[in-house]
Amino acid sequence: MRRYAPFLIVGLVAAIAVGGGTIFYRTKVAAHPQLRISKDAGETKETGHVLGPADSPVTLEEFGDFQCPPCGKLSEPINQLQKQYNLRVIFREFPLAMHAHAREAACAAEAAGLQGRFWQMHDLLFKEQAVWSNAPDARALFSAYAGMLQLNLDQFKRDMDSEPVLRQIETDQQRGAIIGVKTTPTVFLNNQAVPPDKLMPENFAGAVEAAVKSAKPSS
Repeated sequence: MRRYAPFLIVGLVAAIAVGGGTIFYRTKVAAHPQLRISKDAGETKETGHVLGPADSPVTLEEFGDFQCPPCGKLSEPINQLQKQYNLRVIFREFPLAMHAHAREAACAAEAAGLQGRFWQMHDLLFKEQAVWSNAPDARALFSAYAGMLQLNLDQFKRDMDSEPVLRQIETDQQRGAIIGVKTTPTVFLNNQAVPPDKLMPENFAGAVEAAVKSAKPSS
């Protein structure tokens, strides 16, 4: 058995080097099942925000920061590819400390989610990123966006600082830290980390197309 040890070590190092490859990803998440699902009224559910069919052959999981410019540039391509390939997309909050309004923006998205408008706020925050990122009072703009989405503003303002919202952000960040996420955007396609060069908008479609093709059963 000892003769195989070097190969196992090399394989593990390779998985870690790509930022949480398939084996590393599955091992870490399996060791922390609370990061995969939560229980609500006796039912299990995905803890992230999910768009697309549960039986899609390709799942795209993104750890994102609403104030991160590369995340903003990747947002619309992801939306288009989700529709084109009927992807299952999961978004997880990973606000970076270097961005002054990122955590408040995450709270705004999660507060909107409590009223069933997470994805609408998600898209609006990325679309208006250049505006609120440089605003002295970003929270006032988030309330304005909530109004545009016809949310209950009093509830939205309360929910931004509520325990469920803060817990969701903490859960997402904990999940990311455990599987080696350090920056944004970090994207997994079927649990395989997408290399940084493939996260450029002009290259990302090719990465998704390759994942779709590899997920199709061979004829």
